[in-house]
Amino acid sequence: MKIEPFALERWMTAHELSASYDIAESGILPLSTNDLLAFEEPEERRAILEGLLESPLGYSEASGSLELRTTLAGTYRECGPENILVTTGAIEANFLLFNVLLDPGDHVVAVNPAYQQLNSVPRAVGAGVALWRIRPQSYRYDLDELERLMTPRTRLIVVNTPHNPTGAMLSEEELGRVYDLAESAGAWVLCDEAYRWLEVPGGHRFAPPAFEYGSSAISVGTVSKPFGLPGLRIGWMAAPAEVATECWSMRDYTSLSPGKLSDALAILAFKHRDRIVERNRKIISQNLEATKRFVEERSEFLSWTPPRGGLLALLRYELDVPPSSSPTGSPKNTA
Repeated sequence: MKIEPFALERWMTAHELSASYDIAESGILPLSTNDLLAFEEPEERRAILEGLLESPLGYSEASGSLELRTTLAGTYRECGPENILVTTGAIEANFLLFNVLLDPGDHVVAVNPAYQQLNSVPRAVGAGVALWRIRPQSYRYDLDELERLMTPRTRLIVVNTPHNPTGAMLSEEELGRVYDLAESAGAWVLCDEAYRWLEVPGGHRFAPPAFEYGSSAISVGTVSKPFGLPGLRIGWMAAPAEVATECWSMRDYTSLSPGKLSDALAILAFKHRDRIVERNRKIISQNLEATKRFVEERSEFLSWTPPRGGLLALLRYELDVPPSSSPTGSPKNTA
């Protein structure tokens, strides 16, 4: 496979650790291992820590531990551990799925703007990619445009809800229409749900995970964004068992298995998901108010559409700023 440079990540790597102020972070404030352990009572905390310290640092179960896969499956309707493949972040889940589901000459409809991977990898596989654009006028999905973009060769529709970087969302009914369009064309729906559980106070109700709509839909998730645990590099797919198995076979050639300690800490995070979600809600509320004030104080040149879900929004400016070598794809702008 020959693939174009990941310009977005290169740009972020060049700037995100040296900037004095970073308003382009795409996830919630990260937790530490101590923060995770603090959710436990003292005696249980000591036992968990001792177990982690004594755990042999050998290979983990290649598809993710049965305990973690069972935990993840429990967050979807009619899903078992055989439907779950634990991956090295959502980025690996997407990469595997594009390579398993697509052949050269296939047609893909992919949301845009987007995390660059969602457009670049299908093109590298040899598929034609039609960009389903979320327009800056309202930052909403136009389902009629999706229908116009589809062709008899369409084999995959790629969506991301809540959307990075605009905060747009597909309602339950809208995601249902996406699924119906895909099914009628013999295509798959791949839904990047990296911002699942990150509800905006007063925002829109989340649609059910795409996996729950039927056998032609696949959900991709991660602990990076909603749990504040990007350093664990734990993601997953919820897919028909045969697709998960085929992706597992391809994954043998990439990262082989998730990290053993990461798997264990992800299980601990899901045990305390409700408390983590409550923590996130407070952070999102504070950040929304801070961003609202920031924009209002600069309203002569700044405007925005607040996110309907997730924790991202794009700021629009009216300034005479010369062009720069900005990356292709989506910036990781945050509310």
